[in-house]
Amino acid sequence: MTVVPIRTVGDEVLRQPAEPVGTFDRELGKLVRDLSQTLARSRGAGLAAPQIGVSLRVFAVNPDLPGNSHRLDHLVNPVLEFPDEEEQDGPEGCLSIPGIYLDTKRRMNVEAKGYTKTGDPVQVVGTGLLARCLQHETDHLDGVLFIDHQDEVRRERLLSTLREAAWFDAPVKISPH
Repeated sequence: MTVVPIRTVGDEVLRQPAEPVGTFDRELGKLVRDLSQTLARSRGAGLAAPQIGVSLRVFAVNPDLPGNSHRLDHLVNPVLEFPDEEEQDGPEGCLSIPGIYLDTKRRMNVEAKGYTKTGDPVQVVGTGLLARCLQHETDHLDGVLFIDHQDEVRRERLLSTLREAAWFDAPVKISPH
């Protein structure tokens, strides 16, 4: 089992847009395994490649998430589409910002298109928690963290707390999702 250390806020790789995957090979298969095993050990909902220091557009999701009838466990080069304007507001956390959970607005419904590690096209329709996870992980691939979705007052309060940590050195970005 390969469990890789998870990068935390302040690591530059978390703020850089990830590169699209161009080659579907053994190396990509190993990356997906590393992501899946690290995610399983951390007991999170999802984990993006930049969170383990790899700037590629791939993430793993917990296949046991409520609503994950497709048993999706990873997605390569994801593209999200939103079939409606319905939103959800609920608690969200991030393995790269341990111990912080904040109510975060996300779209309720999402269609995610991408590829498997072998290059096969896949499309998943997610609602609720699965939709939240797909948006959160795709944000990571764009260099965006969930704290960037907070209103100004909440974000400033959180940033003030985080700035006290010796490892914090991250600008705030606005999510395109």
